[in-house]
Amino acid sequence: MISQADLERSLDHAVHSVDFGGRLTKHHSGKVRDIFVVDDHRLLFVTSDRLSVFDRVIGSVPFKGQVLSGISNWWMERITDIVPHHLLAIPHPSCVIAKKCRPLPIEVIVRGYLTGASPTSIWTAYEGGGRRYCGHDLPDGMTRHQLLPQPLLTPTTKGDVGAHDELISREEIIEQGLVPADLYDRIQTVAIELYRRGAEQAARSGLLLADTKYEFGLDEEGTLTLIDEIHTPDSSRYWFAQDYRSRVDAGLEPRGLDKDYVRNYMKSQGFVGNGEAPPLPADIRMEAARRYISLYELLTGATFNPDFSSLETTVLDHLR
Repeated sequence: MISQADLERSLDHAVHSVDFGGRLTKHHSGKVRDIFVVDDHRLLFVTSDRLSVFDRVIGSVPFKGQVLSGISNWWMERITDIVPHHLLAIPHPSCVIAKKCRPLPIEVIVRGYLTGASPTSIWTAYEGGGRRYCGHDLPDGMTRHQLLPQPLLTPTTKGDVGAHDELISREEIIEQGLVPADLYDRIQTVAIELYRRGAEQAARSGLLLADTKYEFGLDEEGTLTLIDEIHTPDSSRYWFAQDYRSRVDAGLEPRGLDKDYVRNYMKSQGFVGNGEAPPLPADIRMEAARRYISLYELLTGATFNPDFSSLETTVLDHLR
């Protein structure tokens, strides 16, 4: 596990933004990732240490970008039999050079459990009496954090930074011309397969993969391609399997290793995505970092080695 000294050292060096001195053109900035143009066929994805909860960027967590990239890169090597991915090279632990793709205008979340705390979560809708969610009918009598009868694909629109993603159904996506029916059905098949593989690996690590988000694009040949990230603690909700049942039966939250720790802290401060976010204290940032790093080591079986090198210098040297 990472040392307290390294965590404290990193607090003032978290990567919130990057500046390549005009040598790379910025293509897009998301809640966590900044994308730059390398050439006509390649993009540079920089995973910052920014943290987004309730669809809002609320601060930064040390080494978060390195952890997210490390987990995602580890996974992309292990899912090529299901779907191609965009990863081409890794110039820095927080960055990847990726194949340029045309992103699809939706994100998809695969949910294995009836959980969540955000206004758009499946549990929030169910607790409020909703029994139809993103086009799926839900049975009566279910309880919070319960395993769903089968994994559900629940798409959302893509909100810009500071905007909320909106729930949407397969029928609405097709009616609005966002994605054609045959492509959506291919996405659904692929996403469920990816989730099942992620859940199997999580189980081998003593974890439950409660839900996870995927983003897809089309490459220059029109091939469906996995982009952005996969099975990271930002895009996924992980719980410890060992005491999941006993905690849920006792009315407690499952123990997790994901950004729910920060999400729950912000909720305790009265913030659920609207208005100004309260500042993240140093101890919350460091504990979040420990949880991210623990998940990296559990899932991959490798020791996390922090990299304090200059991101900008390392990337530019690689590109030269």
